[in-house]
Amino acid sequence: MASSSFESSRMASNYKSHNNGMFHPPTQVVVVVVPFPAQGHLNQLLHLSRLILAHNIPLHFVGSPTHNRQAIVRAQGWDPNSSSHIHFHDFNVPPFLSPPPNPNAPTKFPSHLLPSFKASTSLRGPVFALLQSLSLVAKRVVVIYDSLMASVVQDAIHVSNCETYTFHSVSAFTMFLYFWDVMGRPPVKKMAQIVPEVPSLEGCFTTQFLDFISSQYVFHKFSKGTIYNTTRAIEGPYMELIERIMSSKTHWALGPFNPLSIEKGEKRQHFSIEWLDRQEARSVMYVSFGTTTCFSQDQIKEVASGLEKSKQKFIWVVRDADKGDVFKGSSSELVLPKGFEERVKDIGLVVREWAPQLEILSHTSTGGFMSHCGWNSCMESISMGVPIAAWPMHSDQPRNRVLVTEVLKVGVMVKDWDHRAELVTASDVENAVKKLMATKEGDEMRQRAMNLKNLIFKSRDEGGVSRVELDDFIAHVTR
Repeated sequence: MASSSFESSRMASNYKSHNNGMFHPPTQVVVVVVPFPAQGHLNQLLHLSRLILAHNIPLHFVGSPTHNRQAIVRAQGWDPNSSSHIHFHDFNVPPFLSPPPNPNAPTKFPSHLLPSFKASTSLRGPVFALLQSLSLVAKRVVVIYDSLMASVVQDAIHVSNCETYTFHSVSAFTMFLYFWDVMGRPPVKKMAQIVPEVPSLEGCFTTQFLDFISSQYVFHKFSKGTIYNTTRAIEGPYMELIERIMSSKTHWALGPFNPLSIEKGEKRQHFSIEWLDRQEARSVMYVSFGTTTCFSQDQIKEVASGLEKSKQKFIWVVRDADKGDVFKGSSSELVLPKGFEERVKDIGLVVREWAPQLEILSHTSTGGFMSHCGWNSCMESISMGVPIAAWPMHSDQPRNRVLVTEVLKVGVMVKDWDHRAELVTASDVENAVKKLMATKEGDEMRQRAMNLKNLIFKSRDEGGVSRVELDDFIAHVTR
């Protein structure tokens, strides 16, 4: 879809005013980041933007006004004021329905977000116009786009000094399995030694979302390489497997994208951090199921009962799943069993708002994380040395569970994926919490998680594998 020269010059003019009348010098490379409009995706690419910005490369972040705002207000672990150096482009998308999540849906996949996903495909025109305007004033325009936004950047091939790179928001382990499945599972040398049995994708996605994925993947052939939010320090074998079967592209493991040390801003500490300050080291289980999980009242009751019976300290984030527009309308208040908060006040804390997850995971009092196993949460937990009680809900999460519990051995399983349609009982929750927080086996997992954290920190030091890889990527795009 070609944009008219009028539209292109209008964009250039808008862009100029947006940046105080200053164009980037023509010798400069600029980066344009195009995220997918769901929290786990927005967050990862905003963190990557910060890493690229540290190399003094002008960076443009593209999205609807709603989703750009969502990314900024939920940024964690670094001073959000530094995001003022990122050029945010608020492009309007058609109005979309933003229905509440359905706790009784046949699958846990967040189908209620589909209207916002589809609306985001209309960014194609504005993004092309932005690429054209930047191409006139920069040596090279580098586009890093979420794999689910490929159709939005398809016109980059019509801009001579523009190149695109695909970002996959999931683990290298999960991505290898996806590529391998698509290729008809060809024999791969030594694979059996490092890839255990994994659940099928049945129940992970809806048919409509699989169609959406297919509509995007046809455009990946134009991409010059692929980026992952992981590190070879922990997923080296799976990066090598990907390189072996997808050898036509270059693959970079640039993670973890999230900060490894948490910047303390000027704003007042969240009450959960003040509570953690009063607890013993490694004594608290953090319980949070991400931004797309929606529980029935029966399930909430079982979780509450399990946490109470475990007699272990906990912070439980009790909030509804995100809607397509997180700023529109109020979320439904989730009801806890009568008297629960009063009964657990000496051992537990309930958080009903957006929680500072990175700060909680990095706190010395946090000793475990009951999680849905979204890749964002897995990377944050592993990089902070916290083992996981794994309770996958949909998408890549069941396979991430296998990586966490069977490959890295830093987690316990709350409930087997084969029984996903059944209610997870209070005793399931109680047993998982006790195993992770009050047994020798749990202590060993905590030690392994700390060992992985140390490996990750070393990988980001001078000469470390992640530092070398990021430097290599920056050198490649600024060549």
